[in-house]
Amino acid sequence: MTPFTVRRGNGPIILGLPHGGISIPSGIAARLNDNGRKLADTDWHIAKLYDGLLPNVTTVAATFHRYVIDANRDPAGTSLYPGQNSTELCPTTDFDGLSIWNDGERPSPGDISERRQAFHVPYHNALAAEVSRIKSIHGFALLFDCHSIRSYIPFLFEGRLPDLNIGTNNGKTCAPLIESTVVEIAAQSPFSSVLNGRFRGGWTTRHYGQPQKGVHAIQLEIAQSAYLESEAAPWRYSEEKSAALRETLRQILEALNSLNLNKEALP
Repeated sequence: MTPFTVRRGNGPIILGLPHGGISIPSGIAARLNDNGRKLADTDWHIAKLYDGLLPNVTTVAATFHRYVIDANRDPAGTSLYPGQNSTELCPTTDFDGLSIWNDGERPSPGDISERRQAFHVPYHNALAAEVSRIKSIHGFALLFDCHSIRSYIPFLFEGRLPDLNIGTNNGKTCAPLIESTVVEIAAQSPFSSVLNGRFRGGWTTRHYGQPQKGVHAIQLEIAQSAYLESEAAPWRYSEEKSAALRETLRQILEALNSLNLNKEALP
């Protein structure tokens, strides 16, 4: 099983898709319980949502499911949101706090180490290589990390999630011009939005986002109610809903693609 796919472009933007994969090795799949086998916490149809929005863009996508190992978690296992409910590097529960493994089949420390080397490391090696390649072309690179999640998950957050959740780890992971560009377009769109709310950017955004070194990163977590027919199985993609959302995403990506991220754009 190849843990990632890469589609290369020569523009300054790289799309990261760590949670759209649904592949699970048979030996791991056999350990999942009925709840786990639903794969409910997938970023459903995220690749389709972004496909074709921006010419010449590079895309790095994980093919493995986040229940194998989460490509957007700190490989050391450190929580991104201390004191808040979340899922681990190798999740033991779903987003509702319910077990996803058969009794006695939760990932052991040895399992986690093996999965880190087999899946997490290769994905990030591929992503890092594309960041380096794009930076060598433009003098900078912009990693746009693409995510989606159910809009209502009481175990993780109170109330209903805004449609567009922009994360820059409180402005640390990208130039202010990038943040303000995304925030402005989101605010003018038909969708609700928030900056650095419940989702401030996962490990990918925080790890790669080093604007002083010419690498910028921003995360967009989209409420699945904005583009799915329903946030329940079978999680069908809505062409009607997604059309409006894709237009907003296109505007965001085109605007970012046109930015001149020279030294004057940095904090």
